[in-house]
Amino acid sequence: MGQEKGLVDWKGKSFLTWILEAVTPVSDKVFLVTKEESYRKYKLSLIPDIYENKGPVGGIYSALRHSKSEWNLILSCDIPKIKSDLLLELIESGKSNPSPITIASDGIYDYPLVGVYHQSLAEEFGNATRENKLKLRALVDSFSPNRLVIEPENQPFLANVNSLEELENLT
Repeated sequence: MGQEKGLVDWKGKSFLTWILEAVTPVSDKVFLVTKEESYRKYKLSLIPDIYENKGPVGGIYSALRHSKSEWNLILSCDIPKIKSDLLLELIESGKSNPSPITIASDGIYDYPLVGVYHQSLAEEFGNATRENKLKLRALVDSFSPNRLVIEPENQPFLANVNSLEELENLT
């Protein structure tokens, strides 16, 4: 994108603002895993990565190490269409399933950065980070995650935006 994705503007608001509007009704314990000072304007705790440049695996590890919650909603910063009801469904599915990870899925593609992760995974994510085993899908799959298949009419809310072209096509 050529810029900090959470700060990208869509329909007059940053991606992060859209995401926070969906998260705030679901949880009052919100923090960002970033050292990017531009996010200070959101008045949230900024948690730097414990190990820098380790991608989503390192970010999830940092989040789990920082969090005091048993279950943790993990979201990427590039999903501006996400909705509270979808997040609530994901959380409830996670809490009622024996797997330590519940991720959103459209039935074909999984969304490990729209997921609920149990606190007990911190050590495993830390080990993976230190050992440079940074393929998120492989790590998530090793825990036999619960996949919450999102109904077709709600799948557009999972859209992540990774390019200016995708941003232009976002409706």
